Amino acid sequence: MSEHQKYGFTTTILHSDRQKPIEHGSLHKPIHTSVTYGYRDARELASVFQGKQPGYRYGRQGNPTVAALEDKITKMEDGLSTICFSTGMAAIGAVVQALLRAGDHVVSSSFLFGNTNSLWQTVAGQGVDVSFVDATDVSNVEAALTPATRLVFVETIANPRTQVADLKRIGQLCRERGILYVVDNTMTSPYLFRPRAVDAGLVINSLTKSIAGHGNALGGSLTDTGMYDWTRFPNIFDNYKRAAPTQWGMTQIRAKALRDFGGSLGPEAAHHIAVGAETMALRMERECANALAVANMLAADKRVAAVHYPGLAAHPQHAVAAELFSGYGSLLSFELKEGIDCFDYLNRLKLAVPASNLGDTRTLVIPVAHTIFYEMGPERRASMGIAESLIRVSIGIEDTVDLVEDFRQALDA
Repeated sequence: MSEHQKYGFTTTILHSDRQKPIEHGSLHKPIHTSVTYGYRDARELASVFQGKQPGYRYGRQGNPTVAALEDKITKMEDGLSTICFSTGMAAIGAVVQALLRAGDHVVSSSFLFGNTNSLWQTVAGQGVDVSFVDATDVSNVEAALTPATRLVFVETIANPRTQVADLKRIGQLCRERGILYVVDNTMTSPYLFRPRAVDAGLVINSLTKSIAGHGNALGGSLTDTGMYDWTRFPNIFDNYKRAAPTQWGMTQIRAKALRDFGGSLGPEAAHHIAVGAETMALRMERECANALAVANMLAADKRVAAVHYPGLAAHPQHAVAAELFSGYGSLLSFELKEGIDCFDYLNRLKLAVPASNLGDTRTLVIPVAHTIFYEMGPERRASMGIAESLIRVSIGIEDTVDLVEDFRQALDA
């Protein structure tokens, strides 16, 4: 296959490594564990350090196994380039570390993963102003913009209440105003949605979740889609402007966040993620089908107070999700009627596992208010629409009939 040929999503991922020379005819990029790289010619070493020729310097800044994964993620997101990090939070932190300065302003969706919310609270204490808005309506984002706004940050589907951001119209607004649009694609995955289609400049993925898919490796990625004009971003240092403008952002991120901050992805984890990614499309189709079946069953049961899943017609952003996504994802959450203890319910489940991960092959459940959102307190939880009885479900690839029966029998008991 040649680089210019276009293949389907899974075919591209499966054969990505073989697009470049690969040792000993291996079908997978081997795991390179060396942290340093030697050169026969000292001038060549200097040229690599100065960016005049490609090459590896030190394991913290790049690794052949990780680079192969970065190439896969770039292809998945139809982007220009990708940098991988040790976790998804490290990837989000890289945006802060490399691109923001004291006095800058960020507009963020108020419906956020708990740790991302915590990160923005930390950033706000370090001199960056953060405005939290209901991003399901672009007018709220527009009203929050100031002359100091450097980026807008949203998740595609919010974790855990599944609100869907007004992705397309926020992208149009950011393009018109020259503002960097950062989209966390974790809850949809590149298989269900490519944020490039809504003018996102940077795309974040927690590789730990649906891309790796088996709960056996941590990782995160940041992809430049090529949709943002970096000449409009005021915080690029002069020494990173020697490259073409399309490379300014990622050059600075790789230096200021990966090199200086050190949240590097290890080669063993990169290998696990790359192998897991090969079956992402197959897993996502099964998980989406399972999630819709479970959501429909729960929504029809009188003992359930509310079900939150974009695939349900009653979901407030169902139409937006149907327009943009090729599937509604594996994340759902639901609230039990008053008088039904959420812990007792969870303990009656036989297949679903009480655990905090997402995007695993196994179905995982967690009582949100008492665990991952406990630290933020009841007032902040209430502002995000998180009920005390809310149960988050990450649907796996089990047989559909078994999953539906498991959630039903726990209600019957």
